[in-house]
Amino acid sequence: MLVPKVLYFSICRKILRNFVLFWYIIEINKVRVIGKGAGKRMTYSMEKLSEEKVFKDPVHRYVHVQDRAIWDLVGTKEFQRLRRIKQLGTTFLTFHGAEHSRFNHSLGVYEIVRRMIDDVFDGREEWNAGDRLLTLCAALLHDLGHGPFSHAFEKVFDFDHEDFTRAIILGDTEVNKVLNHVGPGFPEKVAEVIAKTSEKKLVVSMISSQIDADRMDYLQRDAYFTGVSYGQFDMERILRVMRPREEQVVIKKSGMHAVEDYIMSRYQMYWQVYFHPVSRSAEVILTKILHRAKQLFKENYAFKHEPHHFVSFFCENVTLEDYLKLDEAVILYYFQIWQEEDDSILRDLCCRFVNRNLFKYAEFDPAKEYKKLAQLNTLFIKAGIDPDYYLVVDSSSDLPYDFYRPGEEEERLPIHLLMENGELRELSRESEIVDAISGKRRTDHKLYYPADLLADESTGADIKSQIRDLLE
Repeated sequence: MLVPKVLYFSICRKILRNFVLFWYIIEINKVRVIGKGAGKRMTYSMEKLSEEKVFKDPVHRYVHVQDRAIWDLVGTKEFQRLRRIKQLGTTFLTFHGAEHSRFNHSLGVYEIVRRMIDDVFDGREEWNAGDRLLTLCAALLHDLGHGPFSHAFEKVFDFDHEDFTRAIILGDTEVNKVLNHVGPGFPEKVAEVIAKTSEKKLVVSMISSQIDADRMDYLQRDAYFTGVSYGQFDMERILRVMRPREEQVVIKKSGMHAVEDYIMSRYQMYWQVYFHPVSRSAEVILTKILHRAKQLFKENYAFKHEPHHFVSFFCENVTLEDYLKLDEAVILYYFQIWQEEDDSILRDLCCRFVNRNLFKYAEFDPAKEYKKLAQLNTLFIKAGIDPDYYLVVDSSSDLPYDFYRPGEEEERLPIHLLMENGELRELSRESEIVDAISGKRRTDHKLYYPADLLADESTGADIKSQIRDLLE
């Protein structure tokens, strides 16, 4: 007996439906069986919070967090430590509002990258959605290894904060545990992006290039907290015209003027804020305090207040644990108590920093005035003032934009404009403004000295008079 066609197809549909249901149950059980393994990791990497978290931010209005991994990273003790590291080091002694932290800035960089990905790149052919969490984690953690007073501290002890960023990400830390939970090898991938050694060049360029989320945040944030207007530019416009390409983010030609504004803002911020001579004076004194304390320690000087937190730094055998214990609150504590030390230089320098009695400065050209510097050194010694600590040449240098630097191609990857015909053109070839400053390094030199000591004529009046004549 032949089965009617309608009945035949009905039976086939039931068999197919039962087969699909059976297959689905098997796959669900596979995930349950895997449990704590790769399936759980994959679930964690995609896990969202039950409710979006936000940080109220003065620059971006809100910082949005939906990913469980990002929220967990923010809660780690290594990331929370950034609250105790100022973004602008000694600049608070010049611009009293500059009290913001690396914590603020890191959240800001994360938010800009999140907006790039979720608002602009999502769904575009050349953006790999699988890199989303990697990019967000690298943006959030890019400054994780900064030490107290950042660059001044690094110069004294010959450190690179990026080395410590990598050590925190890969070491026995809470941050590492969160990243490992995402998947095996994930901490290494994040560290490679921050170190600019990752094969994912596009992701690297979003966080570190000549137009990246890092710079776009710190220019606006530092301008806001210092109260200046130089760092303002149209970030909204720049974000709208960004496009992902294989190795870098490019800018649509229609957004060129917004990029010009961004580059000029950066130029002004460096010379009006970051290289401000008063801030540099404070940094000179801070550097000399640390040098003096290190020298005294090596000479077995009997400190009234032992520098326990500095011992491994002075002995040059710093562990990650030692590094993470040292923040700006700890350093300022030592500067406060070292005002009572018997060593006159350490005591005086600490009093200067704590009470903002900074060095004065004079314009100085080392290439032309090296003989004058030698004379000043001799006169300072005769006057009983140690030139190693009280006569300091400080140099500031910046290259606002460059299209090529041999040996630093990754650092100086040029900004490319995306033309209407799909062609890429290097920015300075299209912009006369950018072309005018491309490759032009500006350097400034100052000579710092203690004007109050030179004005005190109770001792060495004639010698101090000669010093003042040379300086003026």
